[in-house]
Amino acid sequence: MKKIQIALAIILCFNGIRAQVYIQNVTIADVIHKKMIPAQTIIINNGKITKIKPSKQIKIPQNSHVINGEGKYLIPGMTDSHIHFFQSGGLYTRPDALDLRKHVPYEEEISWGHHNMENLLQYYLKAGITSVIDPGATYHFLLLRDSLKRNERLPSVYMSGPLITTYEPEVFKNLNKDEPFKLALTAEEARKWVQEQLPYKPDFIKIWYIVLGDAKKKKEEAQKLEPVIKATIEEAHKNNLKVAVHATERFTAETAVMNGANYLVHNIEDEVVSDDFVKLLQSKKVILCPTLTVMDNYYDTYAQKKHYNTYELEHSNPKSIGSMYDLKHLEDTSDSAMIKKYKLRFNSPQIKAYTSKTDSIRRINLKKLTDGGVTIAAGTDAGNIGTQHGTSFITELKAMKESGMNGWQLLQSATINPAKILNKEAQYGSIEEGKVADLVLLNANPIENLENLTQIDTVIKNG
Repeated sequence: MKKIQIALAIILCFNGIRAQVYIQNVTIADVIHKKMIPAQTIIINNGKITKIKPSKQIKIPQNSHVINGEGKYLIPGMTDSHIHFFQSGGLYTRPDALDLRKHVPYEEEISWGHHNMENLLQYYLKAGITSVIDPGATYHFLLLRDSLKRNERLPSVYMSGPLITTYEPEVFKNLNKDEPFKLALTAEEARKWVQEQLPYKPDFIKIWYIVLGDAKKKKEEAQKLEPVIKATIEEAHKNNLKVAVHATERFTAETAVMNGANYLVHNIEDEVVSDDFVKLLQSKKVILCPTLTVMDNYYDTYAQKKHYNTYELEHSNPKSIGSMYDLKHLEDTSDSAMIKKYKLRFNSPQIKAYTSKTDSIRRINLKKLTDGGVTIAAGTDAGNIGTQHGTSFITELKAMKESGMNGWQLLQSATINPAKILNKEAQYGSIEEGKVADLVLLNANPIENLENLTQIDTVIKNG
């Protein structure tokens, strides 16, 4: 009988009629009020949550499609707030950082990304991630986003166009619709690049606020480039688009926020932030994504000490994760001198001391920001070398926990807080009547043990 019910539900779905679904006797994670509510039944109709009541108060009609939630925990679908589809997560994805184009031409990487966007989205879904935010894509990926929207069984994708940047690596220039960066050194150029994106309907605009040199020179450069940041934000806001900013120094982040930035996609890593900085972000309602683990993945890759656990190996794209083990074999090629130099350098005491210091600063800052009431959204920067799509999310949450965030703060950072980035919190991010039925049924309580977020029974997308 159960097989017949499921088959009927599938037939109705394919004919454009969504069967009403009941999730019975489940414990709901209320991420708004930070409490577990046991013995609830949820009714899903036409892709939305239509009713939530204690199970005793709901009589389920015969032959209904029922999911047994007894002993299980229902959380909102999660969101990775910082990913990049133009990057695979593999060894060859950032030739500006590690140039192995002799072995894998960058054109192959670009083509692979286009053909595997849907596949990567399926890995996110398997991880309980029902939405992703891509702050820095290309025009081709914006078109792919639109074509994949027709498949309601894939995660929702919110995406900016190319990063409007104050520095562009040579390897990414002149790629036309595959170019992930647009160099802007004047206010006029900044406005032009925002305008160029508008026909592609980006969900927001992204700035890559990069300054080079020593600390003094960086501050001078940041001040000189402030008109570019201001013009980008003004032009985006004029067109009702929010602005995300990559700014890892306190002074670049502060400059961006003072000029109206809405979303900081990285934590501050050059200094422990002041209480005044925390108050500034909180008062301006800026959302911050910490991205604690992405840089360590680069360093561990270069040092040839990157190791993946069983969960990561089983739930990541095999080509992407498999390429991470190529480096040791490439030591026998013409690039052997470069690879050995990287290995030696990134195993050195100096690099270990540097990474330890920056990791410490990021984590201290995350604790200060959380305690100061700044909204934190979990994101991985997946796609960068070593940071795999989908599976890197749990590793990032664990690092955030080590910074002092508690279970409910972590769950909020993975669910309701990311929805606020683009003012979507009325649509998804929590389990409430009227919201889209993006849900994850877990076999164990994620507040008691963060690892339980990987103990997935069922993922529901759009009902």
